[in-house]
Amino acid sequence: DAEAITQETFGPTLTVTKVASIDDAVDKANATGYGLASSVFSASRGMEIARRLRTGMTSVNSVITFASVPELPFGGIGESGFGRIHGPDGLREFTRAKAITRQRWASPLNLTSFERPKRMTDLVVRIIRLRYGRG
Repeated sequence: DAEAITQETFGPTLTVTKVASIDDAVDKANATGYGLASSVFSASRGMEIARRLRTGMTSVNSVITFASVPELPFGGIGESGFGRIHGPDGLREFTRAKAITRQRWASPLNLTSFERPKRMTDLVVRIIRLRYGRG
């Protein structure tokens, strides 16, 4: 419950907590609402542990090396904010998706209206039954 562990500190801050296992360490690390960055030091299981940490960035066997690779997305999750800078994900932050369509010819059946003859409704039902095999 120490502030250095439960709050988002902008360090460098190092906390040391004795744990019973890797699972316990991951559970404790993920037990916060914050998730900006993490570092894992391990001779053989670093990547496995890094994948399990709920953070936006993780360095294995080093400190903040993710910040030195401009192609990697940089940013946190949870209460550590949203959004990214750097790499394709960072570029997407400065864009917005937009879909545009236009009608090039009139459809023989207006599917966006309830005002159509009963024979057209019957035709739509038959087409749907043929296509999806129901009925």
